[in-house]
Amino acid sequence: MYQVFRRGLSISGNGPCLGFRKPKQPYQWLSYQEVANRAEFLGSGLLQHNCKASTDQFIGVFAQNRPEWIIAELACYTYSMVVVPLYDTLGPGAIRYIINTADISTVIVDKPQKAVLLLEHVERKDTPGLKLIILMEPFEEALKERGQKCGVVIKPMQAVEDCGQANHHAPMPPQPDDLSIVCFTSGTTGNPKGAMLTHGNVVADFSGFLKVTEKVIFPRQDDVLISFLPLAHMFERVIQSVVYCHGGRVGFFQGDIRLLSDDMKALRPTIFPVVPRLLNRMYDKIFSQADTPLKRWLLEFAARRKQAEVRSGIIRNNSIWDELFFNKIQASLGGHVRMIVTGAAPASPTVLGFLRAALGCQVYEGYGQTECTAGCTFTTPGDWTSGHVGAPLPCNHIKLVDVEELNYWTCKGEGEICVRGPNVFKGYLKDQDRTKEALDSDGWLHTGDIGKWLPEGTLKIIDRKKHIFKLAQGEYVAPEKIENIYIRSEPVAQIYVHGDSLKAFLVGIVVPDPEVMPCWALKRGIEGLYTDLCINKELKKAILEDMVRLGKESGLHSFEQVKAIYIHSDMFSVQNGLLTPTLKAKRPELREYFKKQIEELYSTSM
Repeated sequence: MYQVFRRGLSISGNGPCLGFRKPKQPYQWLSYQEVANRAEFLGSGLLQHNCKASTDQFIGVFAQNRPEWIIAELACYTYSMVVVPLYDTLGPGAIRYIINTADISTVIVDKPQKAVLLLEHVERKDTPGLKLIILMEPFEEALKERGQKCGVVIKPMQAVEDCGQANHHAPMPPQPDDLSIVCFTSGTTGNPKGAMLTHGNVVADFSGFLKVTEKVIFPRQDDVLISFLPLAHMFERVIQSVVYCHGGRVGFFQGDIRLLSDDMKALRPTIFPVVPRLLNRMYDKIFSQADTPLKRWLLEFAARRKQAEVRSGIIRNNSIWDELFFNKIQASLGGHVRMIVTGAAPASPTVLGFLRAALGCQVYEGYGQTECTAGCTFTTPGDWTSGHVGAPLPCNHIKLVDVEELNYWTCKGEGEICVRGPNVFKGYLKDQDRTKEALDSDGWLHTGDIGKWLPEGTLKIIDRKKHIFKLAQGEYVAPEKIENIYIRSEPVAQIYVHGDSLKAFLVGIVVPDPEVMPCWALKRGIEGLYTDLCINKELKKAILEDMVRLGKESGLHSFEQVKAIYIHSDMFSVQNGLLTPTLKAKRPELREYFKKQIEELYSTSM
């Protein structure tokens, strides 16, 4: 990954590399050479502060996306150290667990509040190994004194860089088989697992992505990526690596997702990595603005005309339909996006199909997990059909294996997805049991996802092996499959399907979409504010009926349909502890949080 950055430095002729902005200001840029120099100074400074230039040296990075994150990462790679991202949404217990498991003595943080959080652990004697905290932002003298009392040195990042500039060490870059990053994945149960990824893993994964896209959208030096998805996750890391490799630019958002549209207008990115939840919001917003039957009919008509073009391989943003309808939407993303990449969760075919037409740019969907670096399948350019996650990347093989208990058989082209190749991780840090569960003796990674091969050679994700439970009558149920069907109900923004081996049926917790529900209710003759609608019995019945209808259309068995729902008005989020940082449902937490409501649903529906 050190060489990847050096390649970008040379190709770009020391062009702009990392961009940031203050509120209402244009973007400011650090050049490739400035970033490389600061990384060498910071790395040399770390060596002056008792760190070793070795793959046994783990450095914690606890910060939001910003240029210093990348500088800190490159500093580690320049001297063969290993990056360990920390993120507060994993919960306080997880941070303690990661610092101790990875023997982290040095953490680089962005804000004083995070330094305080780390100091509290040291004061409680939870993390005795933590000795140095490096802060990107200014801090009070009192914080430094608090650190001294418990034996932790707190220094500004600039001071460590200055120290390194005065005591410069020659770079000691790593080898392909050396560890580059230990990515702790939140896991929906138990302690987080530290996936060990080598430099070779990351380069293999993004080379696979490059190979697939090289003929149609080869990354260019004038490419600009907007960075707002967490850098602690490999999806964002891999796509950024592609940009650096080709001398492109990465501009960081201000740190507030509500200002993302403003940042995009200022940055005018060409590459836009997103998660499906954001695509759904864009889709809902566009349709909520078509607030009369005529406007909606015209919008749908225009979308159909453009979707017909997409199907015949034409992707453009200069048609009559763009002039009339879609230019505003394109302008809200800066007007220059030529490539959207989505991953991390299933995307709705309806939403993908519509946005491919409306945005007039290539929209790719990938599938994978941290354990195979990021992606293992990817949309083939020119195949703009939806409802699958593309074909295997050229850096890995994929096979399906039988899952007897769920009745999936490879002879029918269905089974658990297994991946093997140079992008597959080395195992979990200090966790042999979980490594053995994930990697078999032949090096195949067992993903826990159920896939189905489609006739064209693309893969469709149809189920999840992990979250299976038995109902009282002995039937196996996979709730995530059911949730992915119900989420397509227009008024539903989020859903949690719950089952119990002592009960004979399923129940659900539904969070309606605040933007969509009032209009949807009005069509059914029900008026009111969002909060009132959430407690309206008629509306609850209508939503349940719509979900059951979708379930029937998708072939759910009657025991897979929910029999009762509770309407909850607040979104599940990372902040309230109900979603993981990759926006997956934390099932044990949801079960606990809605314990009372679930008990009521069972007692009143018997």
